[in-house]
Formats: sequence, C-alpha cells, structure tokens
Amino acid sequence: MSDIEIDRSARLNGGFEHIQNDLPVNWQMYTPHTVPNSDFNIVIDQENFIEGKKSLKFEVKHCKSTGGWGSPGFTNQFREVGSFKGEASYSIKFWIMNQGTKYRIKAGGVNAFEGHMKVILEDNADIHRWKMFEFIIDVPKDMELRLELNILEPGTFWIDNVQIHKI
Repeated sequence: MSDIEIDRSARLNGGFEHIQNDLPVNWQMYTPHTVPNSDFNIVIDQENFIEGKKSLKFEVKHCKSTGGWGSPGFTNQFREVGSFKGEASYSIKFWIMNQGTKYRIKAGGVNAFEGHMKVILEDNADIHRWKMFEFIIDVPKDMELRLELNILEPGTFWIDNVQIHKI
C-alpha cells in the first residue's frame, strides 16, 4: 500500500534531506506506483524549502479524494526513530505551501488493533509563502503516534521541517 526507503541513521528526516531511490527515507510514501487511478509526481524540491536544502513536493494532476493509501501522500509511525509511544502528549510542527490542492493531515494514536486518528488540518486555501502549523496530539496508553498526509485534489503541495517532540 506504500513504498518506503529506510535509513535509521537519518532518524526522523523531517526536513526530507535524506533520499534513496528518489524518495525521502523513513517515510511510508503513497506513490504513483501504489496509488491506483492517479497521476502525480513526488519531487524532492531543492529550490523551495524552509530549512536545510530540500523540501517534499507533490505535483498532482489527477487523484481520488478517498484519503489513506488511495490518495497521494505519506504516513509514518516513526519506528525508525524508536516511535513515539503513549501515554503522552506530542507537539507536531511543520511548514507547508499549497497551490490548488485540497489536503488533509491526520494524527493520533494507533496500535495493531485500533486507531484514534483525527483530522488536525484540512483545507484547500492557497498558501504562497511557507506557513508553520503546530498541534498537540495526545496518544493513549499502549498506542503510538501516527501522522498521515493526503492530497485530495489536484495542484501542488509542499511540506518541510516536520518536528515532533514529547511534551
């Protein structure tokens, strides 16, 4: 349902600086290879970024608005960094730009049997300059943090400098 390249030495790789096979390492990517009935590119953008020298860019010509593995994007339970296991509160911070897409970002606690994901940001407004967002996510006991981004309508979307800290 997703493609992933792993490099544990890259840790979180929230700046999307570490790349293998044209994908940012340690992120489960919903790619053109795994998302049916879609037309999009995942680009490592070296011209528009907020930190480091790269950002992650989705150029979407056609996609379904179903979300999850049925739409362009990514997910992560951060196992490559040892995961963020509850019971705890976590600060999730990231920067985005948007031109034309509708996007959805979800976060919450999950385990092998259930999940408590909620939409923390869903919008279709154009954002022409980098804009930072920060959310506090509570993860219940016996669960770990999961983050998911989906592009639901065509356009161009950037994300960079994803940071997660236990509060």
